[in-house]
Amino acid sequence: MSHARELRLVSWNVNGLRAVMKKDPSFTDVVAACDADVFAVQETKLQEGQIELDLPGYHQTWSYAERKGYSGTAVFSREEPLQVINHIGAPEADNEGRVCALEFPGYWFVDVYTPNAQNELARIDTRLAWDACYREFLVGLAAQKPVVTCGDFNVAHNEIDLKNPGPNRGNAGFSDEERESFTRLLDAGFTDTFRARHPGLTGAYSWWSYRFNARKNNAGWRIDYFLVSDDIADRVTGASILSEVYGSDHCPVELTIEL
Repeated sequence: MSHARELRLVSWNVNGLRAVMKKDPSFTDVVAACDADVFAVQETKLQEGQIELDLPGYHQTWSYAERKGYSGTAVFSREEPLQVINHIGAPEADNEGRVCALEFPGYWFVDVYTPNAQNELARIDTRLAWDACYREFLVGLAAQKPVVTCGDFNVAHNEIDLKNPGPNRGNAGFSDEERESFTRLLDAGFTDTFRARHPGLTGAYSWWSYRFNARKNNAGWRIDYFLVSDDIADRVTGASILSEVYGSDHCPVELTIEL
């Protein structure tokens, strides 16, 4: 594609956008430093009108949860989207602001905050129903044009993707059911860009518990991803984890791709 250009895409679970605005560097500082073409966030934890972000040069697209102070996603893009979709038809969690899908001329960009299965897998049925619905949604979009999807998928896919796989086997985020569900998503035609670029890299995590000095000790999990349609996987030029960025229990992840 002679008209293709390299895009820099960033995704970050901010765990409360208003809180990150008060950190140093603040959220707007991080966005400016990343200089991304698209910057996606999860867990905004706010309602419409509760924040005014000054992000010159970006179109702001928001998806709010009905429940106050909970969930929520947003995408900030230099290019204005052709259309936006915020619901995927999943009755279990479709009112929680978990999807922000933007159509651009050459691709779909989909930001997602996947439901957590919770302690003792209390919400595993909701989680798996969501996964199935989300997979069907992405496959439908991919039939139209290539898809880039990013966000907090709340699962460490393989043992290499978390520091302590043994003790965590069966726990939320590393249950057989969730891992198999993520495999089904990849098998539906999507590539885990970071693992494709760094197949054997250990110690690469995007989330750390606030307990037990987990981040200091890098006892983390890789649960934040950029996936792309298999047919554009060869256009990926870089995939990285921005672990030097603080302000949340997650750090941003980044993708560069020619589209």
